[in-house]
Amino acid sequence: MTTAIADDPLAAYRHVSTTQEREHLEAASPLGERLIQGKLLTAEELQTALKQQSTKNQRLGETLVELGFIKETELLPFLQRQLSVSAVQLRDGLIDPAVLHLLPRTKAEAFDAILMFKVRDQLTVAMAEPQNLQQIDELERITKLKVRPVLGLRAEIRRMISRCYQAGFEVDVVTADLEEGAVEFDTDAIEMSIKDVESLAEGSPIINLVNFTIVHAVRQGASDIHIEPGHSNTSIRFRVDGLLREVLMPRKDFHPAIISRIKLMAKMDIAEHRQPQDGRMHVIVEGREIDLRASTLPTVLGEKAVLRILDKKNVKFNLDELGVPERELVQIKQMLAKPYGLVLVTGPTGSGKTTTLYSALELIKSVHLNIITVEDPVEYQLELINQVQADNNTNLTFANALRSILRQDPDVIMVGEIRDRETAEVAIQAALTGHLVLSTLHTNDSAAAVTRLVDMGVVGYKIAASLVGVIAQRLVRNICPACRNPYYPPTEILDMIHYQGDKRRQFNRGEGCTECHDTGFRGRTGIYEVLMCNPAIRELISSEAAVDTIRACHREQGGQTLLDSGIRLAESGKTSLDEIISTAFFE
Repeated sequence: MTTAIADDPLAAYRHVSTTQEREHLEAASPLGERLIQGKLLTAEELQTALKQQSTKNQRLGETLVELGFIKETELLPFLQRQLSVSAVQLRDGLIDPAVLHLLPRTKAEAFDAILMFKVRDQLTVAMAEPQNLQQIDELERITKLKVRPVLGLRAEIRRMISRCYQAGFEVDVVTADLEEGAVEFDTDAIEMSIKDVESLAEGSPIINLVNFTIVHAVRQGASDIHIEPGHSNTSIRFRVDGLLREVLMPRKDFHPAIISRIKLMAKMDIAEHRQPQDGRMHVIVEGREIDLRASTLPTVLGEKAVLRILDKKNVKFNLDELGVPERELVQIKQMLAKPYGLVLVTGPTGSGKTTTLYSALELIKSVHLNIITVEDPVEYQLELINQVQADNNTNLTFANALRSILRQDPDVIMVGEIRDRETAEVAIQAALTGHLVLSTLHTNDSAAAVTRLVDMGVVGYKIAASLVGVIAQRLVRNICPACRNPYYPPTEILDMIHYQGDKRRQFNRGEGCTECHDTGFRGRTGIYEVLMCNPAIRELISSEAAVDTIRACHREQGGQTLLDSGIRLAESGKTSLDEIISTAFFE
């Protein structure tokens, strides 16, 4: 018996020990036999596949492809005939981004199915089990369309689900099926006006690709576009609500042309690849004027480009509309009403400091005041305000610009950022000589701003004499209203943040849905901490007390921390407790 099976591998189908094995092998037999008859498979390869199939609980065809014994293109026609259903080899160009998100990712993964495209009211869906009527009925219920199932290999469907739902593939609307060398670069086109993304089929693929990226970044409310070279692809990511999300993956050979197009639009030197460059461009996206600040940086794999999107229509320069709590808002307005002194706004990059400063300027600006700013760069142009662009290449540093501004009879001065001792000394001197000076610092909270200035070399008594107050802030994500759900956080979490309220109360969080790209969040709100310089605080600053001492004094006088502000926001249901902990909690 053993010899017979060894001589005839197909005898494995006829000599099995259990009913379960017999049923399993009989189901596989026709496919294996036909592949051997078609000279696509040897008997030894079939035996090896059958052994692995039994351990991995896979279908025979999937096992054969995984082992490399047969190609997917060779296997699919056999499966198509065996199952009497159309089969498809999945690739990017076959999947329409417009229909993909009709099916939530969780369902796609549960069914091993991915939506491909829609023709009228019929939806073509690649499925690992295209004969599963229960799954088809459920797909029709979810999508509200008639489903036409086609067969796809389970491994390929899972790969496409991971790629399409996570990494995105909208770029294939533009670049699918482009042949090598099809990339063109229009060196004369600099200005860009985009009226409709549907026109992407016209013109140069690279111009279309860059336009496509900008249009969708603006539509999704992105603050930045990151274009990064990789080993096999270019990665294009959008920063939405403070987090980066990969959305496009063009072919690697497109990367130089994409960077060149951006450089051309931003009026950079196209021939320079070894030095960082900065530039600006102005575009019109669907009737909206958008300023883009471009930056390039050489990396070992090529140049990386970042585009900062400056959409004034989406930015509110109004303190009353920034979401500042009433108590803190009154304190901020009291600081801005001072005739002179230094007001600082602190926080990490991307925490909304510039928006707060511009909102403060909008509040106090008047035809009776001479307001001058020095910024690097000037992000938004404001009426009735004289804005100066700092430029280290021409020696127009913050400190040098400040000295010149003091000869311009200013009432209010805004310094984009205090980065060094020289700028700090000039800013404080201006605050001590009758000017209201607004600026930013990169510190973790309001009390740390004092120690940061001391670290720069400014003596404590000068800080105490000039400082009016410090505003520390962060941006936290709002819970998506479409997938908001209540929950009860664990007691240990509440104890960790020293929560003083009812520990049995419920909070809210987002579960993730198609509207929020499975993040559970949409939009952002600020949380604020305001440190007013009263006599007690000034005394501590003058004596260069430790930062913890200043914080303790601030709390004793009723001051709220960033964490306190965040917890209040979580209690209101606008954000989640986890978001507050990740943003503002520091023991």
